[in-house]
Amino acid sequence: MNHFIISEDEINIVEFNKQFKNPNAGAISSFQGIVRNNNLGKDVLRLEYQSYDRLAEKEGGNIINEALETFDIKSAYCTHRTGTLEIGDIAVVVIVLAGHRDDSFKACRYIIDEVKLRVPIWKKEIYQNGDSGWLKGAG
Repeated sequence: MNHFIISEDEINIVEFNKQFKNPNAGAISSFQGIVRNNNLGKDVLRLEYQSYDRLAEKEGGNIINEALETFDIKSAYCTHRTGTLEIGDIAVVVIVLAGHRDDSFKACRYIIDEVKLRVPIWKKEIYQNGDSGWLKGAG
């Protein structure tokens, strides 16, 4: 199972969480990136994400593997959406299972920070006034 996935499908966080259980884990940390209605003083109408899927999943998988090697965690998962997302939609989810909270928190933060930095995902904001703009990184 690939622990990093690019998908156009809506993320159902309840179903997503149900997939990941480990009887050795005493902590689960998660991060959800949500589409908000503003950025840098502009009113945002929606977002459009694009990615180089094959490379994104490869690099995302590398990040998950790095987290598994660096932190004392049992497992880690991340999925990032592409396509058109509306205000309130979940754009990205990271879930980390660990024996204890400290490594769980640290690994979760590491994964989302590295995904934003290294994974080839591009975000275009569509503004209320009709303008649009591509942001550096996945924002």
